[in-house]
Amino acid sequence: MKVIQLTPQDNVAVLVEPGKKGDTVDNIPDLTLCEDIPQSHKITLESVKKGEPIKRYGVVLGYALKDFPKGSWINENSLKLPKSPALESLHANPKFKEPENIRVVKQTTFMGFANDPQFSEYSGTRNILAIHTTVQCVIGIVNAAIKQIKKDLLPNYPFVDDVIVINHQYGCGVAINAENAAIPIGALRNLLHHPNFGGQVMCVSLGCEKLTPKMLLQDEFDPNNLVILQAQHGFNGMIDAIVQMADKKLAVLNKRRRTPQPLDKLLIGLQCGGSDAFSGVSGNTSVGYAADMLVKAGASVMFSEVSEVRDGVQFIANRITTPETCEKFKDQVSWYDNYLAQGKVDRSANPSPGNKAGGLSTIVEKSMGSIAKSGSLEIKEVLTPGEIPSKHGMIFAATPASDLVCGTMQMCSGATLQVFVTGRGTPYGLAALPVLKLCTRNELKEKWHDVIDINTGSVLTDGTSIEDMGEFVCDTILRVASGEQKPFTEQYGIYNDICLFNPTPNT
Repeated sequence: MKVIQLTPQDNVAVLVEPGKKGDTVDNIPDLTLCEDIPQSHKITLESVKKGEPIKRYGVVLGYALKDFPKGSWINENSLKLPKSPALESLHANPKFKEPENIRVVKQTTFMGFANDPQFSEYSGTRNILAIHTTVQCVIGIVNAAIKQIKKDLLPNYPFVDDVIVINHQYGCGVAINAENAAIPIGALRNLLHHPNFGGQVMCVSLGCEKLTPKMLLQDEFDPNNLVILQAQHGFNGMIDAIVQMADKKLAVLNKRRRTPQPLDKLLIGLQCGGSDAFSGVSGNTSVGYAADMLVKAGASVMFSEVSEVRDGVQFIANRITTPETCEKFKDQVSWYDNYLAQGKVDRSANPSPGNKAGGLSTIVEKSMGSIAKSGSLEIKEVLTPGEIPSKHGMIFAATPASDLVCGTMQMCSGATLQVFVTGRGTPYGLAALPVLKLCTRNELKEKWHDVIDINTGSVLTDGTSIEDMGEFVCDTILRVASGEQKPFTEQYGIYNDICLFNPTPNT
């Protein structure tokens, strides 16, 4: 039996496989399990007294609620949470130095779809007609229209990858002028300019909603870009209007071709969900190394999930070199602190039951694993939810931790490909961009062999280095971005609904 201790300061390690009471540990002398311990859960490496800290990643996960002999199981019922790091103590670190031993990517370009810089400075990884909507009321009609478009029109346009609907649940029955309405409205506006949509704007409106077409489309408000259902005659009239406009848009998109694009035209989103205690050992660490390689080569990469990085904010601030960026980071985290407090919850609402079953005892432990996917380079910019980047490099995009909301908001910020790490398993996917799925352990890949694209479990079991696995992840990302490989989510059409972050009241 093998356990993994991450730093010499740690007084716990995680089990690579389930253990029984009395089992001995191969790689740590004189360590015997005092009880049955599940896979990926923690074992004490020394005796811990009540009130003493439990450390993993070299940080305090919590304080022991009772005495634990050496070889004891530590789980979510074992610990009292420490205080969150104080935001007031965070400062930019102008002396931050990036590591110099990052491997060099094998290619300096990817095969992508160029865009007019006035539409987007990034290139697309896919060529998609997106039908935007002002309100959820129109989704049923648009879905019916898309079924006809895919049957009758799409075969005529072989260079268009797909036709999709932006199927959000916003637009009416909401406080449209509330202060925080700028978050969902701004995200939808930015999504009009997503690099995978090629500059062709098409919107379907009902005709009486609060989010009016002019409010959403702004400079793109034009009869050639808009179908208003209440102006049409019957079901067939509505379908015909949508299909006829789609035909014109598809004809333009079909002229696009993949050409070599510099890596500074690539924008990638990183996520994790259904996480376990291996996420910060095999999965997220490998993705973090791939992110370092890509950023060094000029690409832009964003990571997110404010409440999941909250207990590691000091490590993020240490990689921010300018006071302005650090202040924006503090403002975004503070906003989320207040947002949770208004709902009478705090950070202990996270981890989820599945996270706990996977060995994550506290949000501190989850935070450290989550941050690992951001790599080790300077953080160049902080984005509000759904904001489009203005700089290149590693970017923190402030979003909720919910997989579906985080994924949507990264998409609205322009991510053209997402990398998603899971330990417990989730079939999450989005229609607007390829989602590359990684797992942290061999057992999940064996069970979900046709859902998981990359298994990083050999880091745990076979001694594969993070550098080797990270380079493999990097190479795969570039193949997916170039259209040479389709992730399973794309092959099977595993697409979740869009979930905007909407902190405003429903009316």
